[in-house]
Amino acid sequence: MDRDQKFIGESSAFLDAVERASRAAALNRPVLVIGERGTGKELIAERLHHLSPRWAGSLVTLNCAAMPETLIEAELFGHEAGAFTGATKARVGRFEEADGGTLFLDELATLSSGAQERLLRAVEYGEVTRIGSSKAIRVDVRIVAATNEHLPALVDDGRFRADLLDRLSFEVITLPPLRHREGDVPVLADHFARRMAAELEWRQFPGFGPKAMAALVGHDWPGNVRELRNVVERAVYRWDEPDRPIDSIEFDPFASPYRPQGQGAKPAMTAEPGPAQTIAVVEQPEVTDLRAACDAYEKRLLEEALKRCRFNQRTTAAALALSYDQLRHALRRHNLLEKAAAN
Repeated sequence: MDRDQKFIGESSAFLDAVERASRAAALNRPVLVIGERGTGKELIAERLHHLSPRWAGSLVTLNCAAMPETLIEAELFGHEAGAFTGATKARVGRFEEADGGTLFLDELATLSSGAQERLLRAVEYGEVTRIGSSKAIRVDVRIVAATNEHLPALVDDGRFRADLLDRLSFEVITLPPLRHREGDVPVLADHFARRMAAELEWRQFPGFGPKAMAALVGHDWPGNVRELRNVVERAVYRWDEPDRPIDSIEFDPFASPYRPQGQGAKPAMTAEPGPAQTIAVVEQPEVTDLRAACDAYEKRLLEEALKRCRFNQRTTAAALALSYDQLRHALRRHNLLEKAAAN
């Protein structure tokens, strides 16, 4: 997710997490941010910093998973010249860089046991010691850490220090995955699509067709908002008719009849069947009452759309290319309004 990406969403689960971060920002306490990949953990860290009294200080970020285990401690705490092979001159660590500000530790669960022990001392006593030095340096740093792991389970497995978890978990903000952010997929898809359309210098964004929107709403989004953005932007840039609503979505960018068929290969996921796919033809029973058959078919479509959209009526209306009032009228006509409201 890009650093300039803003918070977009209107689901209660998402807004509750943002509100919790806003309240915690003012306190000089450590915060843990938990969430799947692509849910916006770094954005929450930025919010915690910029809404805090430390906003004028530095926000220093370290991805713990990106550093070799042998270098992570030197990166965090700094080192003196000659402390190890290749250390030709002294270097300050991320703690010293963040003095007076915030240190964001991404992928916290990947820290080695040695780094965890030194981090515990830094958090508990507010001082760090560079590698190769015996002199402690006082630092004033607020820790915000993020992970997609369940840290208490790692403690039970002996892979994470219980005392460090106690120090860091003053507040824990768990970000909901996109599949649990009811109604946010159409909002996010429209935002990303309009940005891409502007980048392509389209006169206007024509919107998504009902088939494409239904595919977006029905997808499970294991990569969350980051995956959604890629899918939507790819759909816009590949669409050659900017005056007609986009009605083709491809979730798998590796989809190709020529791709290597190695172990674990999965069939391509698209919003419309490709030429190589087989479409099952279901023989319909003989129709003796056209009006009744049409009504039954419309009711079935409404029930399936409601279920796919988790009974969110506004999302269902968008997926069926109806206005909210049109959907409500159709639900009332088929005696589905109370069922939709109950869920």
